[in-house]
Amino acid sequence: MKKIKVCVVVASRANYGRVKFLLKALQEHTEIELQILVGASLLLERFGKAINVMKQDGFEPNKAIYYTVEGETLITQAKSTGMGVIELATAFDELAPDYVVTIADRYETMATAISATYMNIPLIHLQGGEVSGNIDDRVRHAITKLADFHFVATEKSRERVIKMGEKESSVFNFGCPAMDVIANCDKSISNEHMKKYGGVGSEVDWNKPYILMIQHPVTTSYGEGFTQVENTLNALHRIEHIQKVVLWPNADAGGEDVAKGIRTFRENHMSDNFHFYKNFSAEDFIRVLNNATCAVGNSSSFLREGEFLGVPAVVVGDRQNLRECGNNVIFTGYDEEAIFNGLNKQIEHGKYPQGRVFGNGDAGKRIAEIIPSLKPNLLKPLTY
Repeated sequence: MKKIKVCVVVASRANYGRVKFLLKALQEHTEIELQILVGASLLLERFGKAINVMKQDGFEPNKAIYYTVEGETLITQAKSTGMGVIELATAFDELAPDYVVTIADRYETMATAISATYMNIPLIHLQGGEVSGNIDDRVRHAITKLADFHFVATEKSRERVIKMGEKESSVFNFGCPAMDVIANCDKSISNEHMKKYGGVGSEVDWNKPYILMIQHPVTTSYGEGFTQVENTLNALHRIEHIQKVVLWPNADAGGEDVAKGIRTFRENHMSDNFHFYKNFSAEDFIRVLNNATCAVGNSSSFLREGEFLGVPAVVVGDRQNLRECGNNVIFTGYDEEAIFNGLNKQIEHGKYPQGRVFGNGDAGKRIAEIIPSLKPNLLKPLTY
């Protein structure tokens, strides 16, 4: 029997963490031939070169594509999208997949969606229908209108996608595949296990309390990233008795401003209980998040995985201010005092009850099981 060729495009460290167990399920499915395309920041050393983690996990890409234009500005973000369309179209032509899978709401996702759509390849979109509060919303909803099938992470997301005119029978809520990592990994942490990661700064004792910080650029406030991250770091610096673990920002427009803010702070405070890392494997990131006293910044993982684990989080700014979340999150502006007060409040509170807003940790297997029964139709009439 001819196998169904399913091509998954993985273009960032966050992408990989979200789909690792979907890749496993597709790889093991007897009716599916898994194809993997990797590209963009996943291949770059300064973002931790997460392609190496993928290979260690047993996933050998069919093709690797470089299409990140240097600079992290608005114009390079637009150009990277265009480069992605060109390079991905060539790759799809060579691999001839029956389906293309794309993830979430970044420029790499848009490039994947455009290429697949114009080549008449049915598009499967993960994590559609969500609302976060920034430019990602426009990209995410545009991809929804290009996609043929939608595997959303929450019931509210499913309702939004259907309201956008998508057929109810093409929208599935199996939860977020990122939760699968949590459900399938050892969440304990130790110095011995974490010593393989380098980074710079004060040595971390993983057996003692620490705060995890991840702060990405916000495209709609481009040019303000330096000040925004500076305020968060200054608030953290005032909490002297707890270690701080800082993870590098992503490759969105404005990323260089945020990175510059971190580097400038690091030069003056490297020995002040701070340690700076590029990247962790998907499982080790869960270890780090699960055992954190508190998390701070604007990563969606604080609302997704953090809610599943019950980790106290302070979400800064407007990058996530409209996204669904559980009780583990409090929101602040970019004001240093507000961030400092939020941190103290969450540290004092401690762990929250675990939640299931984003599913039960079995999404990957359920998605893989249903793909062979999908019936694509190149025509997509509105349902209203």
